[in-house]
This record gives sequence, structure tokens and C-alpha cells, in this order.
Amino acid sequence: MKAIFTSLLLASVLVLSSFDQPNTIDGVINALKSGNAPELSKYFDDNVELTLPVKSDSYSKAQAQLVLRDFFANNGGVKNFELKHKGDSPGGHYCIGTLQTKSGNFRGHVFMKTKGNKEVVKEIRFSSIE
Repeated sequence: MKAIFTSLLLASVLVLSSFDQPNTIDGVINALKSGNAPELSKYFDDNVELTLPVKSDSYSKAQAQLVLRDFFANNGGVKNFELKHKGDSPGGHYCIGTLQTKSGNFRGHVFMKTKGNKEVVKEIRFSSIE
């Protein structure tokens, strides 16, 4: 009887925990909302394409984190990321929104691809909104 109860309890925990895992794109959006570059970098691929108003290049995961941290800081910090749209693309997801900083707003695009069994950020673009 104990074995059946334990098996049912374990199965219930596994099923319920699968509903508790947030979508990767939602984690990226939350990191953008807070301007948290270290948290955002947890979702980066080994190399990330960054396009910012003043620079554009392909960076390693660690370099991309530093570049974004500096971008957020140089614009007075992030106040919010207002999501406009998110959707599916072949092999991944994307989101589009407005990054609100103390010095101005930027149109943001994030592109993710499935790599192995998880999704990773491949490209982030921010352009000034005039």
C-alpha cells in the first residue's frame, strides 16, 4: 500500500511541476523589464548578435552580458520593457517591445532558437525611438 501511495505522490509531483516551469521567452522578458544583464545572459547562446544604436557585433556570452550592462547603465538604467508582441518562429521564439530607460525609449527585438533541448537567445536588437 505504501509503494502505491508513494508512486502516486511522485507521479503527481512530476505532473504538477511540469506546469510550473515558465516559458524561456518569459524569463527573457522579465530580465529585460528589470534591466538585469546577468539574469538575461543566463538565456544566451555561446555567441550572441547584439545590435545597439552605437555598436553592432557578435559577442561571446560573457562579452554580450558586459555590453548590455553598459548599455543599460549608460542610458540611466532600465525602467521597464513593455511587450508589444511575442510569437513563434521556425525553430524558436521572438518578442518585440519597447525598452524604457531614463534617457529614452528603444524598440527591442529578441530572437531565440532551439538548441538541443532548450531555447537560447541568438540575437538582440535595440534601436532608438525618435
